[in-house]
Amino acid sequence: MEEMSVATLVATAGFAAGIVFGATANKTNFCTMGGVSDMVLMGDTSRFRAWMLAIAVAILGTQALHMMELIDLTLTPADGGAIYLTSSLGWPGAIIGGLLFGFGMTRAGGCGNKTLVRLGAGNLKSLVVFLVMGVVAYMTLRGLFGLVRLELETFNTDLSVFGLESQSMVEIAAALVGMETESLRLGVTAVFAFAILAYCFKSEEFRGSSSDIIGGVIIGLLIPVGWYITGVLGADDFAPTPLFSFTFVAPSAESIQYLMTFTGASINFGIATVGGVIAGSFLMAVATKSFHIEAFSGADDMKSHLVGAIMMGIGGVLALGCTIGQGLTGMSTLALGSLIALISIILGAVWGLKALEEDSVLGGLKAMLTRSS
Repeated sequence: MEEMSVATLVATAGFAAGIVFGATANKTNFCTMGGVSDMVLMGDTSRFRAWMLAIAVAILGTQALHMMELIDLTLTPADGGAIYLTSSLGWPGAIIGGLLFGFGMTRAGGCGNKTLVRLGAGNLKSLVVFLVMGVVAYMTLRGLFGLVRLELETFNTDLSVFGLESQSMVEIAAALVGMETESLRLGVTAVFAFAILAYCFKSEEFRGSSSDIIGGVIIGLLIPVGWYITGVLGADDFAPTPLFSFTFVAPSAESIQYLMTFTGASINFGIATVGGVIAGSFLMAVATKSFHIEAFSGADDMKSHLVGAIMMGIGGVLALGCTIGQGLTGMSTLALGSLIALISIILGAVWGLKALEEDSVLGGLKAMLTRSS
């Protein structure tokens, strides 16, 4: 029997991991935008804490892989490393892109991950969001909007000027206290992870929510699984797989391109995980008898989703990731840019939710005045 190529092995493992991701997110209702929405509009922090729990688990797992020398987070993208720890701190893109993405996901009914999960469960609105977000993301990566992205990158801060090799918060902390980076890694990892865990489990309501805890743990564990697939299973002296884990904006764009150019294209980890999440959500929806076709309720609903998809496509690329790509995968590397993007995404979502709340109030007042006139 012919031996499976490394690329095929990585894609197959990525698809399987994506199935677990999609099924888990569907079953536990893991949703980053929903978590922020519950917290802002209802004062319920359980789903937000599930997201935070996933971040803590992702940090612990990823840093453990690095400390065991299974993966090397210090490699530059040119050497096959991850994109998050370069010495070029893209704070303008992280802030602007994060705000755009956060605001956009409130209009599109969810982030990139939720879009794929809802699509697998039969939501046709999410199909439109997926296609528009993907096309706009590709335009921002390599098309017309790429001109804006490149111009924005001229404002990045080169940390090598300050004697830093990367934007790792471990390295920054080590430089501040005059220690070696690796000697401080365990301590910095513990501070970040256990501070987040303390926040999560401080809530009695969250401690009693097994669904949120299970969802957060499994989704969080899948981030180091992704690093392991690309960094260990994908190791090849001749054609190494770039170090990569879960993220959904750029891979959605690549997935659309892959579907259009199948005979002349090759699949990668990102494309495989996008397909896996949709498949996993579909299987769980069928198993739980929750699969149903849902369409737009009207023109306003469609316009809102289109605007949100456009903002997520642009914002996700500018910020180098989404609520999963930066919020989990990027944060697992303890990159400063990822922390900036994560905070910006949350602020953008809060901004978007407040705007929706205001629109709802104004709409109600308008309807009331119309009825009384």
